[in-house]
Amino acid sequence: MTKGTASMGKKSGGKNHIYCRRCGKHSMNISTKVCSSCGYGKSTKLRSYNWKRPSKR
Repeated sequence: MTKGTASMGKKSGGKNHIYCRRCGKHSMNISTKVCSSCGYGKSTKLRSYNWKRPSKR
């Protein structure tokens, strides 16, 4: 029944993301080698979606 400090120490494992070469954000996945922010490693174009942009009214 330990939910405190002893359990939290086990959470410090490996890291999943590193800094991206293109955008500089800490969102480059190590295993898939794809940046979740700019799409580097998957496409030469920058990752962008219409739902991300503010709509014109």
